[in-house]
Amino acid sequence: MSRIGKKIIPIPQGVKLSVQGRLCTVEGPKGKLNHSIPVGIQVQISDGKVQVRPDSPSKELAPLYGTTRAQLANMVTGVSQGFSRGLEISGVGFKAEVKEKELVLTLGFNHPV
Repeated sequence: MSRIGKKIIPIPQGVKLSVQGRLCTVEGPKGKLNHSIPVGIQVQISDGKVQVRPDSPSKELAPLYGTTRAQLANMVTGVSQGFSRGLEISGVGFKAEVKEKELVLTLGFNHPV
């Protein structure tokens, strides 16, 4: 069984998750997303938590089980908080700063890049 698939997904306040047949819909303050659940995977919603389970332990469902759980968790995060990207610069002589709406990187050159 998948270690990721076993994790329970908490549903934050303001997010509504519903399953109708094989279609899972997640609505929140930042939008609405739909996902088709593969055949053989069950999605159970109870007490503000979502749990994904395979119908039977088989090698065909193993890859879909963890992937479905991860996609649903990302959908919940997307409609509640939105997505963000982080940049980490490590090393001597490297510097990054934001001027107006541009990212200016000093990466060892004698001029900004």
